[in-house]
Amino acid sequence: MITLEALNALPVAEFVAALGGVFEHSPWIPARAAMQRPFASGAQLLEAMRAVVQAAPPAEQLTLIRAHPQLGARGRARVGLTAASAREQHRAGLDLCTAADWARLDQLNAAYFAKFDFPFILAVRGHNPASIIENFEARLGNDAARERQRALQEIGLIAGYRLAELLG
Repeated sequence: MITLEALNALPVAEFVAALGGVFEHSPWIPARAAMQRPFASGAQLLEAMRAVVQAAPPAEQLTLIRAHPQLGARGRARVGLTAASAREQHRAGLDLCTAADWARLDQLNAAYFAKFDFPFILAVRGHNPASIIENFEARLGNDAARERQRALQEIGLIAGYRLAELLG
């Protein structure tokens, strides 16, 4: 944990390192937000980072979306899974899926990626395998533009949870 006051006082490189896990494999987000310091609250910091994402060119947004792992990935697909993602997926019960749930998640991951060309993203806090599968199925009906915006919204939610844990 770190205090907001300590974050505000850090050199940019250390600020970025401290916030590097808030947005999956995307240190460019806290780097750009650092220029707006000092932040008066965690909420203001979070909104600044979310605004960086919204202002980013579509190619950078897509890179951010693609930096996220598949939900319920197993085996080699888990390579590169950050500690934060592993913890979030574990809390949602994805480590304890039934064989049928694993098969369905594999199927849904493949169908989703084939349709949208990026992984399905859901802030899984408060979810379980059944609700994750329900969300997957429902969102497969979205068009590409709507799903891209939804993915960015979910990333913003994930970032909020991660920042709250970091700031305590």
